[in-house]
Amino acid sequence: MSGNNWIGAFVLGLAGLLAGGCGPMTFVVGGSPANQRLQTTVVEGDGRWFSDRVAIIDVSGILLSTNKPQVIGVGENPVSLLYEKLEEARRDPRVKAVILRLNTPGGTVTASDTAYRLVTRFREQTGKPVVALMMDVAASGGYYVACAADQIVATPTTVTGSIGVIVQTISFKPALSRIGVQAEAITSGPNKDVGSPLSTMTDEHRALLQAIVDDFYHGFVDVVRGSRHGLAADRLAEATDGRVVTGREALSMGLVDRLGDLYDAFAVAKRLAGVEHADLVLYHRPLDYVGSPYASAAWTGSLGPSWPGGTQINLAQFNLAGTFADPGVEFYYLWDPSQP
Repeated sequence: MSGNNWIGAFVLGLAGLLAGGCGPMTFVVGGSPANQRLQTTVVEGDGRWFSDRVAIIDVSGILLSTNKPQVIGVGENPVSLLYEKLEEARRDPRVKAVILRLNTPGGTVTASDTAYRLVTRFREQTGKPVVALMMDVAASGGYYVACAADQIVATPTTVTGSIGVIVQTISFKPALSRIGVQAEAITSGPNKDVGSPLSTMTDEHRALLQAIVDDFYHGFVDVVRGSRHGLAADRLAEATDGRVVTGREALSMGLVDRLGDLYDAFAVAKRLAGVEHADLVLYHRPLDYVGSPYASAAWTGSLGPSWPGGTQINLAQFNLAGTFADPGVEFYYLWDPSQP
């Protein structure tokens, strides 16, 4: 068999293997379309001509202010994607309300706060109500973003909460000393190597990290206190001690407004917008398959073993994740159950 025939057989075999999976297949030859502007698809029609709309905007996976890493290539920037979708909802006069569908354990502090501010600004500038719908996980930074909505709907099985602070560090110094390796850092000041895995934590360094934790913790609590008027003052400390809770528990604590599903959130959104009938729409990239209102709702991000835990500062949980080999250290509002 010639070289070209081998290549053709391989391509056909690969196509057959992929076609054996579930769902429709899309092949793009020669790159993706140049125009990647978001498209609008009606996923639940009202049956009326030129109906009002309620837009579903998904916030899924780890919240970052950069493109998500993937096995091949890079993924979307979650903050940028949220901005684009909110702009589509802002520009469309037929969109009367937004369902912010959350399936995220949180992410970096800046990304979480930016997303919160984007949603808050959208509500204030457009007057269009926003209903947060919590799916599998809406914890930590995910709950932070939910606090920007007019109302929060959780499924009974949602995992949410994780509002709290934990500082976790790791030191390789004792192990390196045993094999005769000694690391020395030349710093511009005594606190430049705070949290370094190659140094020993001092009382001064611990106090500095504690001050950062306290600052972020109080900021998170202020957001919760300011948005959750149904949360009793005597339960605030309990709700913000870092625990994760189910949707049912969150309702009893006042962290969410009601239990329900997508259609309950849809009904709440229409009521808040003052409309009786509306189409349910989704925003998506060209070639994305959108076959139902539940499309694009999956949690596509995961820390997994590829996110090594170096120095971590958890605020519900707030992580400074990375290693000494990875200079891209960032702060996180993140619930990561893989961490002790």
